[in-house]
Amino acid sequence: MSQDNCLFCGIIAGDIPSEKVYEDDAVYAFKDINPKAKVHVLIVPKRHYPNVAVLAREDASLLAHIVEVAQSVADDAFHGEYRLVFNTGKDAGQTVFHVHAHVLTGEVLDE
Repeated sequence: MSQDNCLFCGIIAGDIPSEKVYEDDAVYAFKDINPKAKVHVLIVPKRHYPNVAVLAREDASLLAHIVEVAQSVADDAFHGEYRLVFNTGKDAGQTVFHVHAHVLTGEVLDE
């Protein structure tokens, strides 16, 4: 299921270029174009969900898989430690309404 005019659906489809970090049947991970850390990777499910609350309600195992992929990214990019952020809603800073996890790592992060 995808949404018309969704940036991340376009990236997943290959219509919009991205720098892929990881891909499997369920998720696609790519480098953020405006990184907030030395390593800043976005992990998005291939199926369109508007936010993490909907994903958790509709497919908790996919949410768990995103966390597993985040750990793998951090293991490869740093020593396994990372920050995982989901912005949910406009007022929380969500700008693309296709759920995505921000994996921030590669250096010691400020509080």
